[in-house]
Amino acid sequence: MARIAMTTPLVEMDGDEMTRIIWQMIKDDLLLPYIDLKTEYYDLGLENRDRTDDAVTVESAEATRRLGVAVKCATITPNAARVEEYGLKQMWKSPNGTIRAMLDGTVFRTPIIVRGIEPVVTSWKKPITIARHAYGDVYRNTEMRIDRPGKVELVYTAEDGTEQRELIHQFTEPGIVQGTHNLDSSIESFARSCFDYALSTKQDLWFATKDTISKTYDHRFKDIFADTYENEYRSRFEEAGIEYFYTLIDDAVARVVKAEGGFIWACKNYDGDVMSDMLSSAFGSLAMMTSVLVAPDGTREYEAAHGTVQRHYYKHLKGESTSTNSVATIFAWTGALRKRGELDQLPDLVDFANRLEQATRKTIESGRMTGDLARITTLPNPTTLDTEGFILAIRDTLETGVE
Repeated sequence: MARIAMTTPLVEMDGDEMTRIIWQMIKDDLLLPYIDLKTEYYDLGLENRDRTDDAVTVESAEATRRLGVAVKCATITPNAARVEEYGLKQMWKSPNGTIRAMLDGTVFRTPIIVRGIEPVVTSWKKPITIARHAYGDVYRNTEMRIDRPGKVELVYTAEDGTEQRELIHQFTEPGIVQGTHNLDSSIESFARSCFDYALSTKQDLWFATKDTISKTYDHRFKDIFADTYENEYRSRFEEAGIEYFYTLIDDAVARVVKAEGGFIWACKNYDGDVMSDMLSSAFGSLAMMTSVLVAPDGTREYEAAHGTVQRHYYKHLKGESTSTNSVATIFAWTGALRKRGELDQLPDLVDFANRLEQATRKTIESGRMTGDLARITTLPNPTTLDTEGFILAIRDTLETGVE
């Protein structure tokens, strides 16, 4: 059977540890037998990022902007222990943070719903989508360790040389300090992406920050969302029969756990990181969530929302069996392939992406799944498969037909 042809490459960003192993299995067993896969490959494994002084991360983001669609494997953001473990030149910044800053997009994360994997919050009947701002905050911060008494100030120097100063803290003992920033243009892009996504999916949009405490930084987000809604989107939301409202982040958490779902929850960068992990775990598993970065020009980068599964990787290196959930990584590939097919008008590629997702769901619903899902499923007598066995079971489902 002839493989499906592609006309434009995807940007392929390889990653680290167990997800790197899964990445290759997915390509070998689920993609290459069916697709004449065209990718522009970038190795974002930690060793190569260190070798290239992280230039490879910048190059991958530039390629994504040029080709329009990318798919990314999970990567390590090194801490001090990782610097020592890998013998790194320095503690490199998050590659996701670098890519998101360059593309200036919004990350939309939605749980993957499968029969037999029920949310732990019993009121949730529909998926809840997290819309995460993808620029600034702690991901682009500057930090200092304060080792003696002294004064730390926030200083703004205008182009004409005039200064504005605010005291951060008068240190009388050692401590720490950090500075974060954001841009009106990026917040405006974030707001429009959220409003557009809500209209395209006909879902209510919630936005939450902590403007009662952060009266300038968070309040600026609130004001830009409110102005953008009133000036550009209110009539369109009313016509679509959907709602936008703002609330404090702690109030939003209280509302979410009592809601039935079916809405979009927009969050600042770090809030979105934490809340998307909470939602994915509560819906079933960190490995059961889609994640796509949508840039203002329509560029998209698909990825898994979880980390590199370090514990399983160490077991793999010892030759021990692992049962690692590959669903989010499979759906990163299918999302990218579907979008590439839509842009290049390749219906066979779109159809394959849809069928692979259906085969993945159908495999789990048949009772064949990885250990993390077997421990929480409501299906009777599930079969726990190892990492590759699960991927091969999906291939078997794909080969035997997907209804």
